[in-house]
Amino acid sequence: MKKPEPSQPKSTKAASRPAHAPSEKSERATKVKKSTREKIYYAIFVLAWTAFSVIASQYVIAFPMAWLLGTEATEPFWTLIYYTLYNVLALILVLFVPPKLVALYRRNHDKKGQLKPTKAAKNDAAKTGTDTANSLFSTNPEELGVAKWPTFVDIGLAPIAYIAYAVIANIIVNFFTLFSWFDANQEQNVGFGYFITTSDRIFAMLAIVFIAPIVEEIIMRGWLYGKLRDKFKIPLAIFLTSILFAVLHGQLNVGITVFVLSVVLCGLREITGTIWSGMLLHILSNGIAFHILYIGI
Repeated sequence: MKKPEPSQPKSTKAASRPAHAPSEKSERATKVKKSTREKIYYAIFVLAWTAFSVIASQYVIAFPMAWLLGTEATEPFWTLIYYTLYNVLALILVLFVPPKLVALYRRNHDKKGQLKPTKAAKNDAAKTGTDTANSLFSTNPEELGVAKWPTFVDIGLAPIAYIAYAVIANIIVNFFTLFSWFDANQEQNVGFGYFITTSDRIFAMLAIVFIAPIVEEIIMRGWLYGKLRDKFKIPLAIFLTSILFAVLHGQLNVGITVFVLSVVLCGLREITGTIWSGMLLHILSNGIAFHILYIGI
């Protein structure tokens, strides 16, 4: 009679794992949970840093100008200077400061987040400094959406997208007018008051129609959206970018319209691969609003 052969373990890998060791399934779940947590922290940082850069730059420029110029700071020429300076400062803060902060943190902390001894931090300064360009918060032309030159397609899509934006925004605003707490006619304070001369209108046009849209597109649909779409699905990246863009405008009626505008701008970036068409749309939108507010009246 043939003796039965002893049964072999189904999996050598499973048999070799200690009883107290976590299973492959739990290890995968832990990795997924850690990855999700890191993405959330990343999103919070880029959103918060963008908001901080835009808001802080306004105060940093406004207070010294008000102190130095007094009431003259509200004149159109100086308001143009204010627009220029705070937008440039915001651009610098968004594009160049985060990599420096990451490099500084890595120089002074180990992989577990513990502070390094002062001597060790100094010895690692050169090594971590070279890693700055490869950090999560560095950027490049592709991520900013400016790697390619504008095309005729970008130019042609801008007015078409404006019509879509205007129709959708008008429908949503009309819906909100059904609620008594919503004021659709609340005016937006853009910093410019009554214009006395033609040059005043030119100063205002340069600030509102050109400087603001160009810088906002580089920051919002360039840096911020580029960062978010790299970590999250496109719809979520569009929503987060657009909701922050709306909040930064500080008014509910304006926030609703610019939220729709941001969604369309992000869509244009996905279609064209660059921010040029969105930038043209933003300039067109602000130009039409400027004409209605300051010229057509």
